[in-house]
Amino acid sequence: MSLVKCEKLENSMVELEFSATAEEFKAAVDKVAKREAKKYTLPGFRKGKAPRHLIEKMYGADIFHYDAINDLFPAAYAAAVEEANVEPVSRPEADVVSSSLQDGVVLKAKVYVKPEITVGEYKGLKATKSVNPVEESRVDEEISRMQQRNGRVVTREGKAEKGDVAKFDFEGFVDGVAFEGGKAENYTLELGSGQFIPGFEDQMIGHEAGDEFDVNVTFPEEYHAKELAGKPAVFKIKLHEVTTKELPALDDEFAKDVSEYDTLDELKASIRKGMEEQAEKQAELEVENALVDQVIETMQGDIPQVMFDNRLDEMVNDYRFRLEQQGLKLEMYLQYLGQTVEEFREGFKEQAEKQVKIRLALEAIAAQEKIEATEEEFEAEINRIAEMYKMEADKVKSLVNETEVKKDLAVNKVIDFIKENAKITQKAARKTAGRKKAAKTEEAAEETAE
Repeated sequence: MSLVKCEKLENSMVELEFSATAEEFKAAVDKVAKREAKKYTLPGFRKGKAPRHLIEKMYGADIFHYDAINDLFPAAYAAAVEEANVEPVSRPEADVVSSSLQDGVVLKAKVYVKPEITVGEYKGLKATKSVNPVEESRVDEEISRMQQRNGRVVTREGKAEKGDVAKFDFEGFVDGVAFEGGKAENYTLELGSGQFIPGFEDQMIGHEAGDEFDVNVTFPEEYHAKELAGKPAVFKIKLHEVTTKELPALDDEFAKDVSEYDTLDELKASIRKGMEEQAEKQAELEVENALVDQVIETMQGDIPQVMFDNRLDEMVNDYRFRLEQQGLKLEMYLQYLGQTVEEFREGFKEQAEKQVKIRLALEAIAAQEKIEATEEEFEAEINRIAEMYKMEADKVKSLVNETEVKKDLAVNKVIDFIKENAKITQKAARKTAGRKKAAKTEEAAEETAE
């Protein structure tokens, strides 16, 4: 099997013409005949016992040729792709140019390939790094969340308050008629969470377990169920139980219970440090994004639409997989959102296109600068993956594509290369609360002076 020619067409498509010799084609036909002949029945012969030459005489001499070509195509196409040194990004559109047992087979395939990309200047780019300071309020908010997580749920004695959790039955009526989807038993709801129609939760506050009462509300004009939008409704409620959460005191004992630290101050210091490290990482990421955006603005190349579509499919399928891991089907999830699959896909479109452009631009720089991943870097990445998924390194190696992993590593090195050759200005970030207030006071003083 060999490549006959590779012709470049428009929009990063190529047409490959490749062939298999008469000997290769005959061997493929013989193999198919041996496999498929048993499926044919001829008069005077039991099924599967008819001789091949009689089958070919009755059904045509080329009866086994089509399947033989199908068997030959994958290996012949792969060899042609390798010889042409192209990287397909779509399924090939195949066709048969000619075929005979005397001359062999000539095939052709049109396929989109990874485009040739050029980029402008990628050294000496400029970006500003700004690290947001960690306000004390953020540390306090995290401590509060920890306090909430470690609270103890107890039965509320007396009237329900905002923040309590109510368990109740309800049934809704519009114009005195119960409507579909408006009934439930033993439903739990945090009062004040805003999950229900405006006004519903407010009217439950002040009632206690055992109460039966009505809640009067009006459905919003933009309500997803059009038959209910804008209409007044009455919900009949039977309140079974009200629970509340008793929060632990924020002291050193709390810190010992929820962490490895002995004092609340040490716990807060640890939280602050983690937030500062995250802020630093975020600042670095924003610098990288700013630099990469400048690179893709200068890139040139004929990127086939199929590359954007493929990336879009990958992103949607990845989202689908993560939902299924949580026991939720994508279609059901979209019903909750009130979205169609097409609308959902559209939300990923811009991101998918940008990711494709970034990848192509960085790969172009890697090729130009001869940036590659070393064997040591590959082994380190394998060990990192193995540790993450609690697997043996050899098992990980057997599952991953070494070439693709090395490409990923090289692309990451390109980002580091661009940063190392960039002019990055460090900007001191201003605090948001106290300093803004002080700034306004200064501005007011200046205006008074004027």
